Amino acid sequence: MKIINRSMLDEHMEKFPDSKTPLDAWLNELIRADWTKPSDIKQSYPRASILKGSRVIFRIGGNKYRLVVKFNYKKGLGYIRFIGTHKEYDKINAEEI
Repeated sequence: MKIINRSMLDEHMEKFPDSKTPLDAWLNELIRADWTKPSDIKQSYPRASILKGSRVIFRIGGNKYRLVVKFNYKKGLGYIRFIGTHKEYDKINAEEI
C-alpha cells in the first residue's frame, strides 16, 4: 500500500521521538501490505478498530498513541487522517476527520 500525508507522521515523530520506532515498524508493514478489505488489516492488527467510512484506528507504541487512517482498498492507498496522544484522540471524532 501507499501512504498519503506522510508528513503528519514525520511531524509527530519529531514531536514525540518515542513514537519513531513503532511508527517506522507500522509504515514498513503498510508498504509491504496488500490489504484489500478490513479483515486483512485485522489479521495483521487484531486490536485495530474498524470504523465506517473505511477508517481504521491503530494503537501505536503500546496504545500511547492513536493513528487514524482512511483506506482506499481498490487503489491501495492509506490516507493519514490523525496521529496523536490518547488525550488528543479523545478530542476528535475519528469517523469524521
